[in-house]
Amino acid sequence: MGNDGAGISVMHLFDGRLPGVDAIDGGTGGFGLIPLMEGYEQVVIVDAMVGIGDRIGEVRTFEVPPSWDIPVYALHDIGIGEVVTLARELGYAGEIVTVGIEVGEIQAFSRDIDPEVVEGGIQIAEQKILTILREWTGDQESRS
Repeated sequence: MGNDGAGISVMHLFDGRLPGVDAIDGGTGGFGLIPLMEGYEQVVIVDAMVGIGDRIGEVRTFEVPPSWDIPVYALHDIGIGEVVTLARELGYAGEIVTVGIEVGEIQAFSRDIDPEVVEGGIQIAEQKILTILREWTGDQESRS
């Protein structure tokens, strides 16, 4: 649905790109994300969010889940913050980092992603995720 596709767009950039990195489509998220994390020591979740930034395309990285006080920041049965908290408490994954892309308003039934989300959010999220992966692997020099 338009800008809500920002997370899946970033995920596709990593599909088969880096050895040892699985890019998994979490669908609409919510409770369904929890079993997808099972067996992974480190997880990056990337998602389109509303209310986390000052402008469309802004990217924020959360090592602690977004506050439950943030107004509607995900369009799923439960928000990413709740999913991460539950996954950690249940022992499904060790380290979980969430990369959120501010998408502003979600346009129902739109196939188009706003240019600010593509040029700012998706590209910046890709670079942030590469930085996270390099930190985790200790590979500060590799370029993918």
